[in-house]
Amino acid sequence: MTTPFPFTAVVGQDDLRLALLLNAVSPAVGGVLVRGEKGTAKSTAVRALSALLPAVAVVPGCRFSCDPAAPDPACPDGPHEPDGGADRPARMVELPVGASEDRLVGALDIERALAEGVKAFEPGLLADAHRGILYVDEVNLLHDHLVDLLLDAAAMGASYVEREGVSVRHAARFLLVGTMNPEEGELRPQLLDRFGLTVEVAASREPEQRVEVVRRRLAYDDDPDGFAARWAEEEAAVRQRIVAARRLLPEVRLGDGALRQIAATCAAFEVDGMRADIVMARTATALAAWAGRTDVLAEDVRQAALLALPHRRRRNPFDAPGLDEDKLDDTLEQYAGDDDGSEDDPDPDGPGGGGGAPRPDEGPQGGGDTAARPEAGEGGEPQASGAREQAAAPAAEPFRTRALSVPGIGEGAAGRRSRARTEHGRTTGARRPRGTLTKLHLAATVQAAAPHQRARGRSGPGLVIRRDDLRQATREGREGNLVLFVVDASGSMAARQRMGAVKGAVLSLLLDAYQRRDKVGLVTFRGAAAEVALPPTSSVDAAAARLGSLPTGGRTPLAAGLLRAHEVLRVERLRDPARRALVVVVTDGRATGGPEPVAQAGRAARLFAADGVASVVVDCESGPVRLGLAGQLAGELGGTAVTLDGLRADSIAGLVRDVQGTQRRAA
Repeated sequence: MTTPFPFTAVVGQDDLRLALLLNAVSPAVGGVLVRGEKGTAKSTAVRALSALLPAVAVVPGCRFSCDPAAPDPACPDGPHEPDGGADRPARMVELPVGASEDRLVGALDIERALAEGVKAFEPGLLADAHRGILYVDEVNLLHDHLVDLLLDAAAMGASYVEREGVSVRHAARFLLVGTMNPEEGELRPQLLDRFGLTVEVAASREPEQRVEVVRRRLAYDDDPDGFAARWAEEEAAVRQRIVAARRLLPEVRLGDGALRQIAATCAAFEVDGMRADIVMARTATALAAWAGRTDVLAEDVRQAALLALPHRRRRNPFDAPGLDEDKLDDTLEQYAGDDDGSEDDPDPDGPGGGGGAPRPDEGPQGGGDTAARPEAGEGGEPQASGAREQAAAPAAEPFRTRALSVPGIGEGAAGRRSRARTEHGRTTGARRPRGTLTKLHLAATVQAAAPHQRARGRSGPGLVIRRDDLRQATREGREGNLVLFVVDASGSMAARQRMGAVKGAVLSLLLDAYQRRDKVGLVTFRGAAAEVALPPTSSVDAAAARLGSLPTGGRTPLAAGLLRAHEVLRVERLRDPARRALVVVVTDGRATGGPEPVAQAGRAARLFAADGVASVVVDCESGPVRLGLAGQLAGELGGTAVTLDGLRADSIAGLVRDVQGTQRRAA
């Protein structure tokens, strides 16, 4: 087994180390989510934590790590006698992003359950992680069905495996630790709330600190055992401090003054529910125990707020987590009590004893939308509608859009947009299983076995089941798509103040893509060429940021934009062939760039139709005289056209109400 990098050898990252140590002191804090750019020691620090955790007493031979002092009465390996425990090291179990449902919760042998009535159960990762750490690297890329299972287990402290009336239950209480790069997409709010603490990490910009990071990493790679030995004394000291803090934790007093500050802070930042108050209370208590104190101070409450609230405050989907520290200080001062203390931290130099605020990243709507600097002008002849490049226009208020989907049935990654054959959803039929049976179709299995019961010598009430009788349920659910936006940023779009409305429409579609778990990409065209403003990614907020700083001006190279989009789809099809694409072209349909611009645009559009790519043209044309060019483009693409107003979901509902009202009046 590879020697882990020592926890105490991690350079900097005080907030990260503190959050992990607080969970080691008090697992009731509820885990930690580590957000940050790649290469910032997120995974290294988490993996190093397990070596610092105290040993766990378990029932010998129990696959579910039952506590010998209080064994689980419903344990599948039970019943256990309440004695005879043995110590083993604390576990850190890693959940791969691409794991199957059976690997996470365990597998039940359906064939033996039906034929013999035996609950033959093979435990999964949730059982392995019981009373330990469940670590998910790139947790934001975890499939939705696995997220649902994690939410259920985290809420109930138990895992249930149920197959056609046969069920197995076992305890599953674990410390959930996740790492993620926000550029690759955000987490579902339900899972985000399950993490007790969150930390933002970033690489140091100090040359000396970066030199020390490289020096230690190279030394570890050359001799892992020798490097770990040099840090053994520091590791032992932190391990002993964790044990001491755990012993002190029950004696820590959380006074009424600190409780009032906690409640007032959660109310001031408008967090939903009461989980934030509870997590803050537990975190503040753990901070006091870690510092060797039995009283919770105001500084503990402040640090707890900085760790527990950024991901819980109310915010728009594209806003980065973070807290207004001035507002936090004002709230704490206003509700300061006499029993919460005012001394400085007596142990500021302990491991992780610092604790600055997580530095929030600037969101796409944090001021960058309206102050983008115009770039150099593109070549091309002046146009009456505005050939000169203009500064980025602010986006109009987003709205709820009508549902757009890809026709047919796909087999892509789970999502919420288009119809697809999935492992989850409504049952539509049955087939013979290919490989391991995962979803039994009971009626089809009984129907397949029934004609052979006499030949198999059936004499009792039960069916005689053979492997060939089993039938796999085929299910239909929803998939996530690649939504590729092709946005016209030419001078004609800037005319009549349309670009703000166009950006608002695209932002609305991005919000819809965020909710439906899509990947998104952004191609823009103006002047003399097109560019890929954002390659396909799961980070919808990155697309919103690029959209906010988009300038306009110049001619309309529509053909170049379509050809660039076609190339993006070709490359992405090689990377992810199962994910179907939806191309959203946002334009007024004019084509003025290059030789024979209209003919070139038509030929480029027909490439999409030949490949069977689903497409929608958002018609941005306005004014009393309409040329209908966007509708013609939609015909060439083999897609549909919709106006900016028609993109709104409420406009469709209004149209239905008008039609129903007309029918009632006619009757």
